[in-house]
Amino acid sequence: MPDQDHRYSDAEIEALWRTMRERRDMRHFLPPTLAKPLPDGLIERLVLAAHLAPSVGFMQPWRFIRVCDPALRESMHAQVDAERQKTAAALPSRNDEFLKVKIEGIRDCAELLVVTLMAEREKHIIGRRTLPEMDVASVGCAIQNMWLAARAEGVGLGWVSFFEPQALGELLGLPEGAHPLGILCIGHVPAFYPRPMFEDTGWGKRLDLTQILFENRWPESAQPTPTAY
Repeated sequence: MPDQDHRYSDAEIEALWRTMRERRDMRHFLPPTLAKPLPDGLIERLVLAAHLAPSVGFMQPWRFIRVCDPALRESMHAQVDAERQKTAAALPSRNDEFLKVKIEGIRDCAELLVVTLMAEREKHIIGRRTLPEMDVASVGCAIQNMWLAARAEGVGLGWVSFFEPQALGELLGLPEGAHPLGILCIGHVPAFYPRPMFEDTGWGKRLDLTQILFENRWPESAQPTPTAY
């Protein structure tokens, strides 16, 4: 019989689990003047990690823009800060507390990428006829790959979603149909957070498995997910 033991070694499995446990959405970065240079080829490796992600119908909907222009970085920061203020104003409570939470590291990080959905993605039907949002799910898988690869290399990555997509798209000259999903801040960090930052600052906690794993049907006893505001 053919060898059916496709299992990785215990050390390899533990390394994978460690990377998942210690992955963090980073907002605090060492400015380039205080940090050593990023490893050679890191950005290309992170984009390759993203490109290895699964995608529905093999559509590969991810596109990346590497932002190297300091003026463009400042304009993006202004858009994000404007949305931060609007988010705080929309919170029914804790708005002042929210404003004290750092949500991005656009000015400090060594590298800045914008991840967008491709243009003309509506032409891809396989797996999307009834669930067109699966292109967004595919990009989420790509970013998770980047997060894990960055953490394994000791580099922080933060996903910023505080922006108005149309305004950011116009700033970056995106073609019609392309849609920005995230600003990715990448760089060395003072330390990785011991827990997710929003958990550490009292905005929520990781749910117990009993709250997210059901059998056969949605139970009547299931409790609604607590909100962070």
